[in-house]
Amino acid sequence: MQFDENTIRSVVAQVLAEVGPLPKANGSSSHAGGQYGVFYDADSAVNAARTAFEQFRAQSMATRKQVIDIIRRVSIENCEELGMMEMNETKIGRPEHKIEKLRTLGELSPGTEFLETKCYSGDHGLAIIERAPFGVIGAITPVTHSLPTITGNAVSMLAGGNTVVVNPHPSGKLVATEGVRRFNEAIVREIGIDNLICVIAEPTLETAEALFKHRQVALICVTGGPAVGRAALNSGKRAIVAGPGNPPVVVDETADLDNAARCIIQGGSYDNNLLCIAEKEVFVVDSVFDAMMAAMRRAGAVQLDADQISKLTSKAIVKVGDDQHDAACKDFIGRDASVLAQAAGVSVPEGTELLFGETDEHHPFVTVEQMMPFIPFVRARDVDHAIELAKFYEHGFRHTAIIHSRNVHNMTKMGRELDTTLYVKNGPCMASLGLGGEGYLSFSIAGPTGEGVTTPNTFTRERRCSMIDELRVV
Repeated sequence: MQFDENTIRSVVAQVLAEVGPLPKANGSSSHAGGQYGVFYDADSAVNAARTAFEQFRAQSMATRKQVIDIIRRVSIENCEELGMMEMNETKIGRPEHKIEKLRTLGELSPGTEFLETKCYSGDHGLAIIERAPFGVIGAITPVTHSLPTITGNAVSMLAGGNTVVVNPHPSGKLVATEGVRRFNEAIVREIGIDNLICVIAEPTLETAEALFKHRQVALICVTGGPAVGRAALNSGKRAIVAGPGNPPVVVDETADLDNAARCIIQGGSYDNNLLCIAEKEVFVVDSVFDAMMAAMRRAGAVQLDADQISKLTSKAIVKVGDDQHDAACKDFIGRDASVLAQAAGVSVPEGTELLFGETDEHHPFVTVEQMMPFIPFVRARDVDHAIELAKFYEHGFRHTAIIHSRNVHNMTKMGRELDTTLYVKNGPCMASLGLGGEGYLSFSIAGPTGEGVTTPNTFTRERRCSMIDELRVV
């Protein structure tokens, strides 16, 4: 199923016509029912979300769980259509992975079952500690995973009893708007509460700033790059920030090289390397470097030589800013391996998922979070040197790191040295989020502010209720 941008816009326009007039920038129209969460200015969206919160907080935990189940069902049942809408709007990544992300988030995002209640009982009575909602949460979502991030966040935030207003990345606003509309329409039909999830249909820097400053927004959650993270932290409100990463991989002399190759390809090529947790650069000890490169070729990746890497770099890496630092060219972010290969002056077999090649440690593809299906491999003298390089080029983000090794001491040393939020041994990056490994799934990994992989508990505050000298019945 294919949708071009004009078709997507037509669908959204039809949707807006069906739900009636939306609030304008001056806030003159009412934010009352019938909007299905779609607004054009932050003030109207936040006010509607606050009204919805007051209704939502009066509901039972069973109703809260029912809302979560609705979001899950809509995400799963609409994953193909909405995944293809996102692919055709953003034009980055791979369609099968856009679909898979929505389906998987619908299945695995943590819900009300994650909420924790603690109880202390003693000679002086009883104390119960419960997780309470903040209220209205303001959320910023990235173009790399527009609707998937909204979906996962909505499940966790609403499971915590909150409502949310989303300012999506402008390049993913159409699918964000349509997804939010479908969530709300189903919730209104079955529960009778509108605007539990609100979206700003024409997001700008100004609407994001208004969201950050709005007095009714109690908490901010940002998933994106350094600039938006800094803005959230400077907002004067509590912020949960899921920031950038440049995940390194270390391969030592004890590793199962064929398994390492399969895992690097699986993680590094997923959605054309758009995942913030994805393998970005690989440091291999010299004694097995050539064997590792051969393992990558056997596993189906295509190796570029030095000249081809140079051609690709000249097009895919650009100089930006006053300091003229290296950055990924937007024309190549999330594009297929065949597009990168063409830029490198080489043709590759149909279905090629990943390109790779040898570079030195100073190469821009090592230093930059490039989000393309080309991975640089760097020689290291030994495992200590490889870990040293991995730590340096992870840039202190403390996001994600990966090692392939059978040596427990080496695994332990790298884990302590890099101190990352996610640390994977002998698997692809996504195994750290419960996809092929243990754990749970979220697309907001709050490294800068320390919450880690977010859950409903992340979006709640602690409340304690005490009964003095009574109700201890044992």
